[in-house]
Amino acid sequence: MPLQCSISSSSRRKPFSSSTLTLRAMEIPRQAHGALSMVFAMLVATAAVKAQMDACGADLRTFLPSPFSSSRLHCSPVWNNFILRHWQNQDNIVSIILSATYTSGWVGIGFSNDGKMVGSSAMIGWIDNHGRAYIKQYYLGGQTSSGVKVDRGNLLTTDTPPAVVLYGDNIYLAFQVNFSVQLAQPNIILASSAITPNTFHLAEHDDKTTLSFDFSSGDPVSIYYPYQLKRNHGALAMFGWGILLPLGVIVARYLRHKDPLWYYLHVILQFLGYIIGLAGVIAGTALYNRIHSNFTMHRGLGISVLALGSLQVIAFFLHPNPDSKTRKYWNRYHHWSGRLCLFLAAVNVALGIEIGGANMSWKVIYGAFISVVLISVTFLEIMWNRLAKASTPGFQMSTCSFES
Repeated sequence: MPLQCSISSSSRRKPFSSSTLTLRAMEIPRQAHGALSMVFAMLVATAAVKAQMDACGADLRTFLPSPFSSSRLHCSPVWNNFILRHWQNQDNIVSIILSATYTSGWVGIGFSNDGKMVGSSAMIGWIDNHGRAYIKQYYLGGQTSSGVKVDRGNLLTTDTPPAVVLYGDNIYLAFQVNFSVQLAQPNIILASSAITPNTFHLAEHDDKTTLSFDFSSGDPVSIYYPYQLKRNHGALAMFGWGILLPLGVIVARYLRHKDPLWYYLHVILQFLGYIIGLAGVIAGTALYNRIHSNFTMHRGLGISVLALGSLQVIAFFLHPNPDSKTRKYWNRYHHWSGRLCLFLAAVNVALGIEIGGANMSWKVIYGAFISVVLISVTFLEIMWNRLAKASTPGFQMSTCSFES
């Protein structure tokens, strides 16, 4: 159901008439003739380049249908090559035009109450492989393809048909929204993908951002959503708590016969894991202060992991001598609090990947690591028990503990 969709291209121009460009070569020196030809070619090339590029000074009235061709549009470059134009009439009806550089795939703008993708409504435009233009409204009910459906959602569009136009190197999405109440500062989501929709099913976005936009003034009024900070938080926490700490425990458990190598490896891995995990906690705290997320379970588990990890670090500096009577109690505390820390860390990393909307690569990488660890530990534990029963002289199997 293409709605008033059209395609045009600034590159499709009528050829210049040869009669209008005739020069009397006999009256002009050959050098001057070459110079004039070069200047003329540069002017034509400059004009063609400018026609291909979009800017706030561009005149849209030559290719956009009414009422989107108004000269009263407010224009704001908002993100990367995205340009947002809008105009509001007295009835709080806002005409919105989003443009972006386009080669393939889809371009979209979503409207959200809380700045999150889930629960928002979006206008998505694209050109299919046959050159047909489409613009559809989608409701983003989930983070999977099945949760993104063609639906009116909660975006109150008017009866004016929306339009999508390909002009030069840019795609233009034009539609109207009815703000029935006084204009606030809605959160808008800008996204794009290089994969063209197949039977109206959207592929995952290649990049996106969220910002709060004031349509009454035409300016972004808040900082962009800190996606990079969120990725840093996830990567640091997963690598520190979820990868290095388990490796350190494996070394201490199954390399005891490599003394003192196991001890140094264990200490290095645990300290690196704690420092990197602590950096992940700091990044998560900064992220929480920016977006004020309500993931209380994830935050609570993170605080618990940090507390247990900190107690392990403190215990390292306070551990008693091997011949001390309290050594066995310290060993039990060290072992079981460490195991609890690792278990909670693994749960929290998996939870963070899920609620953070990470793509499939994050799930595959961490899932593969956990699988390898479980299989390896199972095999090593079986071998460890067999060797413990029939240990040779000079090979000592014991529980994991620090020795100074």
